[in-house]
Amino acid sequence: MPRRHRSHSMELKRQVVAEYTAGETLHGLSKRHDICRNLIRIWIAKAESGEFDDEVAAAELLVRYEARIASLERLVGQQALELSFVKKGGFCGPLPTSAPISVIAGPAASPSKGGAS
Repeated sequence: MPRRHRSHSMELKRQVVAEYTAGETLHGLSKRHDICRNLIRIWIAKAESGEFDDEVAAAELLVRYEARIASLERLVGQQALELSFVKKGGFCGPLPTSAPISVIAGPAASPSKGGAS
């Protein structure tokens, strides 16, 4: 059965690379962390090219923060729209308990000032 795609944290990647540079074998790391040896080789190459530096981690954090800000801005916009709808009287709210209500027709109609011709 094929494995599903997993996402590994930057801390785990750095830890595995550090263990490899300390002398651990690819086979041992693969067994202990349940990670493919080829993936560990890729992480080692990326670490050697500088992709695991703090600047890259900061850029990833920035992307996550920007996504969170965008979702919060959408929520604020939706709430502002709902609030303006309520302020304009679009929301009827509960009817007074003294008004007669018919199950079929709803609240009683108010009489008109002029007669209908």
